[in-house]
Amino acid sequence: MKKKNAPFPDERQILEFIRENPGRASKREITRAFQIKGEDKIKLKKMLRKMTLDGNLEKPHKSRLHVSGDLPPVLVIEIDGIDRFGDLTAKPQNWDHPNDPPKILMFAHDKRNKLSIGDKALVRLTANQDKGEVGYVAKVIRKLEEKSSQVMGVFHSDDEHIAFVNPTDKKDRNKYLIAKSDWNGAKDGTLVLISMKSARRKSRHAKAQPAKVLKCFGSVNDPKSISLIAIVSQGIATEFPDDVVSEAEKSVIPKLGKRVDLRKTPLITVDPSDARDHDDAIWAEMDTDPKNPGGCHIIVAIADVAHYVPPASALDKEAIKRGNSTYFPDRVVPMLPESLSNGLCSLHEGEDRYTMAVHIWFDSRGKKLRHKFVRAMMNSHASLSYEEFQNAQDGKPSKRAAPLMKCVISPLYQAFDILTKGRNHREPLELNVPEKKIILNDKGEVSSIQNRVSLPAHKLVEEFMIQANVAAAEELERKQTPCLYRIHEQPSYDKLETLRQFMESLDYRFAKGQVIKPKIFNNLMSNVVGTAHENVIGTIVLRTQMQAKYSPDNHGHFGLSLTKYAHFTSPIRRYADVLVHRGLIKALKLGDDGLSKYDAETLFETAEHISTTERNSMIAERNSTERYIAHYMSTKIDEEFEGKINGVVRAGLFITLTETGGEGFVPVSSLIGDYFHHDKDHQLLKGEHSGITFQLGDSVTVKLREANPISGGLIFQVIDEKLMARKPRKSSGKNSRRPRNRKRK
Repeated sequence: MKKKNAPFPDERQILEFIRENPGRASKREITRAFQIKGEDKIKLKKMLRKMTLDGNLEKPHKSRLHVSGDLPPVLVIEIDGIDRFGDLTAKPQNWDHPNDPPKILMFAHDKRNKLSIGDKALVRLTANQDKGEVGYVAKVIRKLEEKSSQVMGVFHSDDEHIAFVNPTDKKDRNKYLIAKSDWNGAKDGTLVLISMKSARRKSRHAKAQPAKVLKCFGSVNDPKSISLIAIVSQGIATEFPDDVVSEAEKSVIPKLGKRVDLRKTPLITVDPSDARDHDDAIWAEMDTDPKNPGGCHIIVAIADVAHYVPPASALDKEAIKRGNSTYFPDRVVPMLPESLSNGLCSLHEGEDRYTMAVHIWFDSRGKKLRHKFVRAMMNSHASLSYEEFQNAQDGKPSKRAAPLMKCVISPLYQAFDILTKGRNHREPLELNVPEKKIILNDKGEVSSIQNRVSLPAHKLVEEFMIQANVAAAEELERKQTPCLYRIHEQPSYDKLETLRQFMESLDYRFAKGQVIKPKIFNNLMSNVVGTAHENVIGTIVLRTQMQAKYSPDNHGHFGLSLTKYAHFTSPIRRYADVLVHRGLIKALKLGDDGLSKYDAETLFETAEHISTTERNSMIAERNSTERYIAHYMSTKIDEEFEGKINGVVRAGLFITLTETGGEGFVPVSSLIGDYFHHDKDHQLLKGEHSGITFQLGDSVTVKLREANPISGGLIFQVIDEKLMARKPRKSSGKNSRRPRNRKRK
């Protein structure tokens, strides 16, 4: 008998549902809860928009909704008192409503609430069950420090008593004054960490902020200083506490015990040639089951970090604090001590190692049939680089790879061909984002900057890892075990509308209201290949995408075109993977070191925290790369380079160099042949008299004018013959950029 559709909800029912599901209420969840289908989805969209315009709903967190006047599930609070029971009371940091905010309570017995009056914290709220004065109970995600008064910079002494520090952050245009008594051993050219001081009296250096040196890091000319600046600036810990190191060093060599023995299965690792830790190993065969002709069976074996990092241990607390490893051209700041990250947790060739392995079977079309997780012991039969692995498949095997051709390498590529069919069917987002690799010499200096070459070997390993991650998410969901998903939500309405309007300005059609899938962007990009607008549209499409993050709520992975996805394959360098491993151990009863009750209860807070540490690492890695490139470019002043415009603002153009990937700025003041208007809608600067345009994605030739290795800043001048041939002219428009006023004589 056909099930009747549920009645369409009214506004009262929607408000009730949102209140009962704080932090999880989105249009998607409402659709599921009330079984809304077909044209009713459009009706729901209009109703939610009306409720928002009427002031009944708010949407502070992207797709999530909450009732107007209620507090969002996650917000920043400030501790404002202590009640008669010794519990802390708090208020929202920002409250724009005319009425007094609901009261927030933080229980004194909660060990995470190590806060004092005046402190600020990011918290997770739940409605208070008591019908008293207090409206919410808060659990701390993380304490928020006040804006740091500490600055990284280079110490310069002008005379025997006065010195200045120039900040390493290119956005900080201040100059800091250091009195002789506050030098703390710093010398000219020393990289230092300083702290602000309050100015007590005026001096001849009135424009300089007084400060004192807290710590010296050696000469700024030391190549190691480049990554050190990023590490200190982002607050990334480099040293492990003694108890963490001691705990790691007590780990013992693995014994088989009750584990599945995979040592005779010729699993291999495939990694970059300079990799020090090996998280994952792979193996494949054609399926021998006659019921699955043309199908394959693969094994993805992952380092069993959960065995060595038990919940609530010193290792666990330090790992969650760091969140992930951070990678620089000259070093790695690991999440785990080296005795584990490069020792017992790393799947080294010829050594027995504990592993969490997943068997996965696919049919001939690349559709997954089933999977099975086991806790096992393995012994890597070879640690190959991507290049060595690919060369073997291309008919040029090394001595180490040659014996593995028939039993390992060829079957892996056969399986990859099958998995590729499944990948092509789901049509994930395909954006070509070029990557650069910085090559250092023995002195730690940049010897060259090369393009990262994408080989079929890279895609093979990537697809194997994706399938293992999918299997992990599916298994935890099937077992109804808490899971830390890796989510990538579809682009927001505002971003899509910006893209649509921009496409229309270039006479391309991007239909409004269509169901957004990755293949829409793929088709869009394929339609503009080889056109004058290929670069600019590619840049805009990339910027339309949302940032991936971690969440205990499954919102799917838009970019990979997957409904379920979790990180399982890199537990040495990502804490999220450790939690997924623990979840599988608990769900499948594979040991007593599975997901703890505390892990499960704080999954939301952990997701917020490690998403933040991931972003911090990305910023540190990017800033370090910028400084390395600027250091490399500092010997090439006045040389010309080819590049592309990757940003357009009123003040000028952002340029990415084609050869090195270096990013710099062209000030609008350097475009001396004309006066340029900024057209925000079309992402361009247009000359008032010449009509010359510089648009996002355009190829340009630039001359390097400045390169600052300390801040990573590059300043260019555009080389345009038509523009340079023109004499400077005054603007006729009142909004145009005018020449600077000269001093009156």
